[in-house]
Amino acid sequence: MDTYTLEIGGLTRELPIVPVGDGLSIASFVMLGDTELVERVADGLLRHPDFPRGKIDILVCPEAKAIPLAHAVAVRLGVDYVVLRKSLKSYMRNALAETVESITTGGTQTLVLDGPERERLTGKRVCVVDDVVSTGCSLASIEKLLSKVDCEVVGKIAALLEDGGYDGRDLTYLGRLPVFKTGGQSAPAKPASGTGAPPASTAGGA
Repeated sequence: MDTYTLEIGGLTRELPIVPVGDGLSIASFVMLGDTELVERVADGLLRHPDFPRGKIDILVCPEAKAIPLAHAVAVRLGVDYVVLRKSLKSYMRNALAETVESITTGGTQTLVLDGPERERLTGKRVCVVDDVVSTGCSLASIEKLLSKVDCEVVGKIAALLEDGGYDGRDLTYLGRLPVFKTGGQSAPAKPASGTGAPPASTAGGA
């Protein structure tokens, strides 16, 4: 299997290169279950000069791969976090919903904010947390959903920015991920002017 060598937070991880359609593949970055990686990324984000420290009352993240990172950052800040669910549950009341196009699932997903969680965000300064940002569609949908709540988005953070078209100007992140043409060759990336620094990483076979 072709892999991509990622260096982040002083750690090295071999990411499998997986197809996502339209002749493109991505390096699959999954933090779930990798405690050391989650902790290192959380530390790195809080040390980043563009991290919105001193401004955050609560965090918001989408379900599910960003949850460990949101938890780790929340612990360090001493704040709580809200998880936007991917489907409407029977117990939810007065929920808000927004659709999003996902590059990893290749289809439309739904982000749902339950009524009680909406109340927790009211009047708060919010920082959005994600694991990887690619096209920016998820972030846009999250912000659209939060615009229906009386809260202020004061920052957006992620472990990585993928070369999916989002310029990352308003995102704090630790490194970059390329996308690949079918066959493992790196596809041309659009210039980005975000606040993160690209990692020293390579693509190869395994």
